[in-house]
Amino acid sequence: MNTWIKNPLAILAENAGGGIVVSGSRIVELVAAGATPRAEVDETVDASRHVIIPGLINTHHHFFQTLCRAHPAARDKELFPWLQALYPIWSRLDRDMFRVGARLAYAELLLSGCTTAMDHNYMSYDGLEDATDIEVQEAQALGIRATVTRGSLSLSKKDGAIPDDHIVQDDDTILADSERVLKRYHDTSDGAMIQIALAPCAPFNVSRHVMRESAVLAETYDCRLHTHLAETVDEEAFCIETFGYRPIDWLEDCNWLQPRVWLAHGIHFTCEDCEKLGRHGVGVCHCPTSNAVLASGFCKTLDLEAAGSPVGLGVDGSASNDSSNLMEEVRHALMVNRLGYKSAERITHRDALRWATTGSARCLGRSDIGEIAVGKQADLAMFTLDEMRFSGNHDPIAALVHCGANRADRVMVAGEWRVMDGHIIGLDIAGLIAEHSAAARRFS
Repeated sequence: MNTWIKNPLAILAENAGGGIVVSGSRIVELVAAGATPRAEVDETVDASRHVIIPGLINTHHHFFQTLCRAHPAARDKELFPWLQALYPIWSRLDRDMFRVGARLAYAELLLSGCTTAMDHNYMSYDGLEDATDIEVQEAQALGIRATVTRGSLSLSKKDGAIPDDHIVQDDDTILADSERVLKRYHDTSDGAMIQIALAPCAPFNVSRHVMRESAVLAETYDCRLHTHLAETVDEEAFCIETFGYRPIDWLEDCNWLQPRVWLAHGIHFTCEDCEKLGRHGVGVCHCPTSNAVLASGFCKTLDLEAAGSPVGLGVDGSASNDSSNLMEEVRHALMVNRLGYKSAERITHRDALRWATTGSARCLGRSDIGEIAVGKQADLAMFTLDEMRFSGNHDPIAALVHCGANRADRVMVAGEWRVMDGHIIGLDIAGLIAEHSAAARRFS
């Protein structure tokens, strides 16, 4: 079936004022303003009220943390004290809580216009051994594209780290399960709906052996690698004290200074670090809201891009962002970067949208998503400008960012409508909120 999404109010694509034609899971034609499709059309969707952008792509999250929003134990703290407050709470997580936390995070992302979700889950332990499987199942149930990571913790309080002893795993268990989920779920084909990445948590809670062997598995199974790095000055001090060198040197020592890798946060990099990362094609996920909430610092997005690093966007865990809304993150990225670079001209709304689309796609190693173009996957987010906040705008695409769009009216993933009229098809949102809220109360 060929579907013509016709005459949008605005569209983030060149020469597509008349809309786009979707066939199967792909975009097959861009229609110029005033023209009609060359292909025969089976269905027409009137998009005259809609601003169409590529589906947003999230490149860093912790789904289970939706159960800890605005938790009083962690409010008004920076990263290390924040982790010290929350790990004892997170250690009570069970499978049912984990599943509903993932479901709500996927749903919230989807409603914000996100078509590819990513989760950095490191909570895999006795009783939650199938965490990766759960996240794959929940993504498939909602029809959202996902990069699910098999994360890990291998160092705990007994080793001088922060996590409770019972929520870490030994190196052999981590690596064996990493290979299991790669074999079972990782799809390297064009248009893949599920991909697996390997994601040891951070320098201060995983062994170098896990890092190095994960890099070997990534080469074997052609997958991506992800970890937190250079998020705080405390992390830098830890690396110097423990390893005798800075975080980027730890990355290199672990054989992770390579194009398969994308990092979360990447705040405390020098200009020389940025050049080194760029030379090796290492990507960085910018998490502006989380960085602000935890007062972690400012990511050198423009410097990293200029050096050659892909820069993507992520909402990060809800306990440090308190929202899984990627469209809101786009706006925050614009504001934070203008403050950080002290310039209103160097960072535009299109830069922020680029980070959340093509930049994020590059971080995930994908060339089939993130852009409205012929041959790309039909992943689309469509917003209306009917609310008071948009009244009087003179540029619909800029208005999405400047005026604070936060909920898509329609979302298409791989050519299938997943959100219609602001609602996820087939999902009982009220029931999900009630179940999720009940689970969150167990963390009180």
